[in-house]
Amino acid sequence: MAVPEITLARKDALQPYLARLIRVEPLAQDHHLFQFRFEDPRLNEEFSFKPGQFIMLSVLGVGEAPFSISSSPTRKGLIDLCVRRIGRVTTALYRLKEDSLVGIRGPYGNGFPIEKMAGNDLLLISGGLGMAPLRSLLWYAVDNRRFFGQIILMYGTRTPNDLLFRRELESLYGRTDLQTLLIVERVNGNEWKGEIGLLTDLFKFVEVDPRRTYAAVCGPPVMYKFVLRELVARNFSKDRILMSLERKMRCGVGKCGHCSIGYKYTCIDGPIFTYWDAMNLPEMV
Repeated sequence: MAVPEITLARKDALQPYLARLIRVEPLAQDHHLFQFRFEDPRLNEEFSFKPGQFIMLSVLGVGEAPFSISSSPTRKGLIDLCVRRIGRVTTALYRLKEDSLVGIRGPYGNGFPIEKMAGNDLLLISGGLGMAPLRSLLWYAVDNRRFFGQIILMYGTRTPNDLLFRRELESLYGRTDLQTLLIVERVNGNEWKGEIGLLTDLFKFVEVDPRRTYAAVCGPPVMYKFVLRELVARNFSKDRILMSLERKMRCGVGKCGHCSIGYKYTCIDGPIFTYWDAMNLPEMV
């Protein structure tokens, strides 16, 4: 079963295009959702990407930084970026008002192998900020629902206030074609009706066939060790475990070397890697 083909048309890999800041939505402490629209209406229709890819965003007069795309390529016209305020560029981005202009170039990286994943079940596992890139894959799969089997989302954070896209994800509870599992480590007096514990505690609610399931994982480095252990214990083959890994990137095209992992470059060979890749390059995780 083939999903609709995504054609990546980019004339110049280093050419930034002007985009306007349309909306800013606070999601959690120092985590905001920024929505952008290209100034060129034609580019809004032509710009395409795979879930898991990233763009380079430049704040004029300050610099640029890489950000995973949080929106789905099925929803044209807007680019969603979930940005944590840390560093010079993100601090400058937080100071921008709606209607401000930025530069966007890309997309870069390999993205999730959605052609291979079509016809299979999907297990999306996210911790903390890892929900940002996995949101793109989640909505891509939902918008192309007939091309995928069972879809399960596991997402955990420290507290309810740390959940990204909380209202959006809680709205999925009522869907019969999607299993949404949310968990927090502690409530801290906040209203919470979901599970309490560690992310791996959610595995007890999940029943999947590892032979026909792709697991997509993204989160803080400490999370991978325990999640990968659970997946391997459930007989997932290492080529069916896909990890979105972020490393310090600067140019986005493999020239500066800041994102090198052994003999691989995150901006070219990643940021999506299989567990096989991680085993051959232990410093990856």
